[in-house]
Amino acid sequence: MAPWPEVENAQPDPEKYIEQGIAQQPGTDAKGKDSDHNANGTPVAKAELLPSYSTVALIEEPTQLEDPWDLPELRDTGIKWSERDTKGKILCIFRGLGKCILLLGFLYLFVCSLDVLSSAFQLVGGKVAGQFFSNNSILSNPVAGLVIGVLVTVMVQSSSTSSSIVVSMVASSLLTVRAAIPIIMGANIGTSITNTLVALMQAGDRNEFRRAFAGATVHDFFNWLSVFVLLPLEAVSHYLERLTGLVVDTFNFQNGEEAPALLKVITDPFTKLIVQLDKKIIQQIAMNDPGAQNKSLIKVWCKSITTQIQKNVTVPSPENCTSSLLCWTNGTHTWTLKNETIRKGTVKCQHIFANFDLPDLAVGIILLVLSLLVLCGCLIIIVKLLSSVLKGQVATIIKKTINTDFPFPFSWVTGYLAILVGAGMTFIVQSSSVFTSALTPLIGIGVISIERAYPLTLGSNIGTTTTAIMAALASPGNTLISSIQIALCHFFFNISGILLWYPIPFTRLPIRMAKGLGNISSKYRWFAVVYLIIFFLLIPLTVFGLSLAGWPVLVGVGVPILLLLLLVLCLGLLQSRCPSVLPQKLRTWSFLPSWLRSLEPWDRVVSLLTSCCQRRCCCCCRVCCRVCCLMCGCTKCCRCSKCCEDLEEEEPGVPMKGPGAFSVAVVQKAQGQGKAHADALDTASSCTITAF
Repeated sequence: MAPWPEVENAQPDPEKYIEQGIAQQPGTDAKGKDSDHNANGTPVAKAELLPSYSTVALIEEPTQLEDPWDLPELRDTGIKWSERDTKGKILCIFRGLGKCILLLGFLYLFVCSLDVLSSAFQLVGGKVAGQFFSNNSILSNPVAGLVIGVLVTVMVQSSSTSSSIVVSMVASSLLTVRAAIPIIMGANIGTSITNTLVALMQAGDRNEFRRAFAGATVHDFFNWLSVFVLLPLEAVSHYLERLTGLVVDTFNFQNGEEAPALLKVITDPFTKLIVQLDKKIIQQIAMNDPGAQNKSLIKVWCKSITTQIQKNVTVPSPENCTSSLLCWTNGTHTWTLKNETIRKGTVKCQHIFANFDLPDLAVGIILLVLSLLVLCGCLIIIVKLLSSVLKGQVATIIKKTINTDFPFPFSWVTGYLAILVGAGMTFIVQSSSVFTSALTPLIGIGVISIERAYPLTLGSNIGTTTTAIMAALASPGNTLISSIQIALCHFFFNISGILLWYPIPFTRLPIRMAKGLGNISSKYRWFAVVYLIIFFLLIPLTVFGLSLAGWPVLVGVGVPILLLLLLVLCLGLLQSRCPSVLPQKLRTWSFLPSWLRSLEPWDRVVSLLTSCCQRRCCCCCRVCCRVCCLMCGCTKCCRCSKCCEDLEEEEPGVPMKGPGAFSVAVVQKAQGQGKAHADALDTASSCTITAF
C-alpha cells in the first residue's frame, strides 16, 4: 500500500501546480495555436487552464446549529386549495370533517382510558394506600407525610381521592390540619406522573420526545422545587395553617351545592359500563375500620335499602342489656335484644365485572393492561391526526395565537392570561391530569412551546384546587370547616409556588431543568423510565422506610446525602461560571470514574441487556450466549443464535475536504484502493490545478 503523503504544513501552492501544468503543455499546438516568446526569443507555451473554481469550496465554514427547542414549521405538503378542482375541494372538506370527528372520538376514548386507569390503580393499590394513612404516628413526621402523599397519589392516580381521604381523617379528628398539609403537598407531586407517562408514548421520534417529555416534567420540577422551599418554611412557621385558619374564621362559610361535574357527565355513561368502585372503603381502611379490609372495592349493588331488625345477642352481664325487660339468662349466657342494621341490595350495577367473582387485584391488573393499551393507541392516533390537521395556514394561525405575546409594554400580561386559561380549562374538565395529558401531545408536535406550556400548567394547578374548594363547600356541617381549610391549604400552596417560580424570568428554573432533562432523555430514552422509577417510587419508598426507623435514622442518613448533593451542585456551578477559582483537578469531572460522570457506560449496559431481546432465538440460547461472552470475552461465540454478533457496522470512508495530497490520500486509504504513492501525487496535482 502506498505510504501516506507528507501532510505537515500541507498547503496548496498554485504557482507550483501551474508550472507543472505548463511543463506538460507542448511548445506548439498541432492545430496552429499561437505561442508567445520571451525576451530571448525562446518560445514559451501558453498554459490553457481548465475552468477555475473558488477555493472557498475547500474550506468548510462553521455551520450554525439549529436549536432543538425551536418549534418546527408544520408545512402542508399536499395540493394547494387553489389548485384543486370542485370535486377535490369537496373531498378535502369531507376529509377534514372526518379527521375532526375522529380526533374528538379518540380524545373521548383517551379521557375515558385515564379514568379507567385511575380505577385500575385503585384496585391494585387502593387498600395499601389506605393502610399508609392508618399509621398516625408516622404521619406526624412532615417528611413522611410528604412521601406518603406522593406514594398514595401515584397508587390511586388521583389527587382528589387522596385529598378526600385526608379531609375525612381531619374531620374525624384522626389527623390534624398541621399534619395534613405535607400530605397535600405530596399529592400535588404525585398527580404530575400521569402526563409524564403520556409523554413516554411519543418516544418514537427523538425531537417530539424531547419537547413532550420536557413539557410534562416542567410540572414535576415546579412541584418538587416548591416543596423543597415551602415544606421547611411550613415546618418552621406554619404559615399555611395560620393563613387558612384566618380565612376560614373571617368568612362565614355555609353548605353549598356540589361542584359541577361537566366532564363526568360525558365520560361516566361509558366508564360506568366497564367498572364502578366504592371509594368509601379506602377511607374506611384509612380510618382503621376493621371490617373494611375484607370488603371489595368493586361495586356490585348500585341501589340498596337499609332495614333494622331485632336480633338476640349474648352480653357479658345483665348490666350490658339494652333493657331489663329485654334481658334473660340461659344457663351461663346472658341474652338481650339489639337492633341490627342490614343493608340489602335492590338494583345490581350494570358493568362488566359485576357478575364476575374475581379478586380486586385480578380485575385491577386486567383493567391496567387494557387501559394502558387504549391510552397508548389513542395517543398515537391523536398525534398522527393532529400532525395531519395542523399544517399550513391553520398551524401558523394556531401557533401564533398561542405562542405570541402581547405587544410591548404589555408582553408580561400574556403569561398571566395563560395561567387563567389553564385554570379555567382545568375547572371545566375537573382534572389537572386530563388537561396536562391532553397538552403533552401538542407540545410534542410543536404547536405549543415549553415557555407557553409552563404558565398553562401552573394554571391547571390552581384550577384543580378551585374544584376542591367547591367540593369542600358541599361537605356536611361536621366536616365543612376542615374540608375548606385543607382545600385552601392546597390553593395557597400553589399560589406560593407560582410567586416563587414565575414572576421573575430568572427564577423560572423549572423550564431550564425540564429542557435539560428533555435533552438527556432524547439521547438516552431509557433514562426517562429511570427518572420515573427513582423520583416517584424509590426515593419516596426509601424515605418512608427511614421514617419507620425514627427521626435519628432519617436525619443520620438524609443529611449527609443532602450535603453531598449540595456540594456537587456548588461545584458544578463553579466549574461553569468561574473555574479559575478551583484547583486544576476540580475544574472538570474527569477525576471521577466514567460511570459516575457520564451516562455512556450505563447506555452500553442497557444496550447490552436489550440487544438480546431483539434477536430471534430462544431464551436458552440468549442466556448461554451471554454467559459465554462474559467468560471468554469474545464477540462472536455463538453463531447459531446470532446473539453475540456486533451490531455496529463500520461506516464507509467519507472523503474529507482538504488541500491537495491530503484529501486524496484519505480517500485512497478509506476506500482501500491499492494505488501507488506517485499516482496519488499526480492525481492531487491535477485536482489542485482544476481547483485553482
